[in-house]
Amino acid sequence: MNAAKDVSGAPWRDSARVSMRRSLIAFAVGAVIGLILAGIALFTAKGTSTLVVPSEDVAMVNQQPVSRSDYYQQLKTQYSTDFDHATPAQRKAVLDQMIREELFVQRGKELDVASVDPDVRTAMVNAVEQGIAADVIASRPPDEKLMAYYKAHQDKYSAEGSMTVRDLVFPPANATAASQALQAGAKPDVVAARFGGRDSGRVNGEEFYFAAKIHLGDAMFAVARGLAAGRASTPLPSADGSHILFMVSNRPPEPRSFEEARASVLNDYEKEAIARLQDGDQNFFRKRANVLIAPDLR
Repeated sequence: MNAAKDVSGAPWRDSARVSMRRSLIAFAVGAVIGLILAGIALFTAKGTSTLVVPSEDVAMVNQQPVSRSDYYQQLKTQYSTDFDHATPAQRKAVLDQMIREELFVQRGKELDVASVDPDVRTAMVNAVEQGIAADVIASRPPDEKLMAYYKAHQDKYSAEGSMTVRDLVFPPANATAASQALQAGAKPDVVAARFGGRDSGRVNGEEFYFAAKIHLGDAMFAVARGLAAGRASTPLPSADGSHILFMVSNRPPEPRSFEEARASVLNDYEKEAIARLQDGDQNFFRKRANVLIAPDLR
């Protein structure tokens, strides 16, 4: 039989059949693309398996991340060095230890150890605190902020001062004359013998400022630290008589430069920043929690 032809003489084609074939091909291509996209979504969705370690982590253990900031902190704690200066052996040792910890923690969760072991509960609290602090530990504040903190707390970053001071106690009636004699250059022992004085025994020889403050008390120490060598204070009334401080030698604290104190400044800055974050999160956790307190403890 001869094939059907159109009016031009060319073989006639069934347009419906061609359209059906194209539709099936388009449908198949669309189905394949859909399956590919579904597979990508399935393997990249949160909580699903992945073969990629996120940039903020150093490892994945059963799809649980080992934080890079925690890794840096552990490296610093264990070897007193940072990542750039650690040896390959040190880096591997810390990573292996953290992976081991994560494996044991996961097993502990399976056994619900935290509900019965107080040590584990404490460790979990510490872990949450460290997690809150991770942003502070991982970031480095600019020198401008550290300098501002250093200037605001400069007393903390000074070499400890020392003093040798005599604390002499006189009868109140003789105290003014004794102070004047000391100011005139008389020897403390001579003045004590002449005006009925005695050494209180609170201080003995050269002491650091912090020790002298403990022994003398805040008020008397505030007077003592302002005395130059060879000078005496005015009488300081007390229950046991009138005290006169005679300064033998006084070396005030010497402030350290910012560069000398930089490590201490950074440590103190981070501690305060972490404390603020932890307090804020604690308040947030408590507000959203349903906390019931026994009547006798309210």
